[in-house]
Amino acid sequence: MAEVLGKTSLLSSWYGDRQQHQRRVSMVPKNCRFGSGSGNLPSLKLKSQILRSSSEFQGKKLVFRVNRGIPNRGNSQFRASSGAKMTLRIGSVQKWWEKGLQPNMKEVSSAQDLVDSLLSAGEKLVIVDFFSPGCGGCKALHPKLCQLAEMNSDVQFLQVNYEEHKSMCYSLNVHVLPFFRFYRGAHGRLCSFSCTNATIKKFKDALAKHTPDRCSLGPTKGLEEKELLALSANKDLSFTYSPKTSQLAQITANEESGTETAASPCSESFPISLLTHNSEVSKERTLTTSGR
Repeated sequence: MAEVLGKTSLLSSWYGDRQQHQRRVSMVPKNCRFGSGSGNLPSLKLKSQILRSSSEFQGKKLVFRVNRGIPNRGNSQFRASSGAKMTLRIGSVQKWWEKGLQPNMKEVSSAQDLVDSLLSAGEKLVIVDFFSPGCGGCKALHPKLCQLAEMNSDVQFLQVNYEEHKSMCYSLNVHVLPFFRFYRGAHGRLCSFSCTNATIKKFKDALAKHTPDRCSLGPTKGLEEKELLALSANKDLSFTYSPKTSQLAQITANEESGTETAASPCSESFPISLLTHNSEVSKERTLTTSGR
């Protein structure tokens, strides 16, 4: 019996020593790394504290306190620099229709801006470019338009974003993209057409045809009268226009009533006798001339 009790106490002491050894080994956290560099002083201090605590361990509960007050300067600097670089990259990204713009290229901001830009151009050739950010043909054609604008610095290019000005494009009857309209001085609209990168020759031919200087009498026309009225009637646009003459309103009223257009106030009525006398005199002169 004494021999059995001795073996049991020996086994229990061996088992207790093994558990204590495992506790001492597991007291060091797995994520702790001990280095020999000068920047790892907190790690060396933590290691010494752990070893000292493990040597004095007498079955009591050991509590670890990691000092997190010392910031990781290397990581913080890296995060700040990477965040600044990412912000810089995102802020410097340009939209494709903003790349390669020349001084004679301008994006229209409103219907009033379009009308004012056409009127202020004078005798200069103005090309209105209707595009959309999601239009693949517009994106492919944009670099060539920038090159043509650079080669023709005396030509004004106006860009109209279809996605931002859909209502204005509807009023101007623009339903195909990319779409171009040429304007000049008192002649107003010269031509309008749609072309892509494959049919760029159409654009170049129109540019060569209308680029030479022309002498046009009268004020700059810009948009047509019906286009201005359509823009003014559009409730989605903050654009107002008052026609210079009421001729268009008179024609519309006459068409609705079915009456003929009234005579102009400058026309005079002559008596029938006077007209007959003038006709007889003209016949006599004709006969006399033919007799000679």
